[in-house]
Amino acid sequence: MSRETVEGLRAQVGHESQSLQAAVDSVDSAAAAVLGVNRTDLRCLEILLAGDATPSVLATALGLTSGSVTTMLDRLAKLDYVVRHPEPGDRRKVLVRITPEAAAKAWEIYGPIAEEGASDVGRYTADELRTVLDFLRSSRELQERHQSRISALPKGIRR
Repeated sequence: MSRETVEGLRAQVGHESQSLQAAVDSVDSAAAAVLGVNRTDLRCLEILLAGDATPSVLATALGLTSGSVTTMLDRLAKLDYVVRHPEPGDRRKVLVRITPEAAAKAWEIYGPIAEEGASDVGRYTADELRTVLDFLRSSRELQERHQSRISALPKGIRR
């Protein structure tokens, strides 16, 4: 393979990565609109689809203060998307759970994407999947490293 071809492929990968990010962002915006929530609320629901969480775990995952999490959970509870219940091992702690109705709405939105994506992944060999997995993992880690860097920059445009 020539150097130009490799460089061209690298450019295409970069372009497709940006296009994928934009497409995911558009899908999430549409999903948030359908559910009547903001993007942070949507991310909270996504986290809760994986299982119950405490408000402090949600605060850390979402980068919110405890007060902001309380407001968010009140908003989601009013929509019947989440319920709070005592943690079985320590009744002083609260666990948050997505409601079955909210989980069903999320599956209606994201289920077809997951099913079609699983079908698409089925066309790759184990070696190809390892390469894709390596690329996705390293891309995520890159974004996480730079999120911290960007968050530390001064806010606003200065002239």
